[in-house]
Amino acid sequence: QLQLVESGGGLVQPGESLRLACTAFEVTLDNYAIGWFRQAPGKEREGVSCLSRSGAATRYADSVKGRFTISRDDAKNTVYLQMDSLKPEDTAVYYCAADYASWGCTIYDAAEYSYWGRGTQVTVGS
Repeated sequence: QLQLVESGGGLVQPGESLRLACTAFEVTLDNYAIGWFRQAPGKEREGVSCLSRSGAATRYADSVKGRFTISRDDAKNTVYLQMDSLKPEDTAVYYCAADYASWGCTIYDAAEYSYWGRGTQVTVGS
């Protein structure tokens, strides 16, 4: 069965960058749409970005457009989330999720995703 592991989180100062990675084990990702979601203290889980299984479609939350970029490396079976110009309000646990055989992707309905990683902490501040 598909297993997802997030990595790359950490503590950075405002304006700095991080690159999160979502690596799949046992199954290749070419038949899965991938979504990134985050949950901050006291707030509900929100969609950040997603990538369709073909890589042809991407979506971004308005709050991260122009700052975050999603991409996939097929050779490493990994999806990345490059996060630039980080702000304190980006602080959250970030989760990677997979949706089998989707023709597109969504950042608005977490229930569409069947497989989830355990998350990686991103903290932006002093």
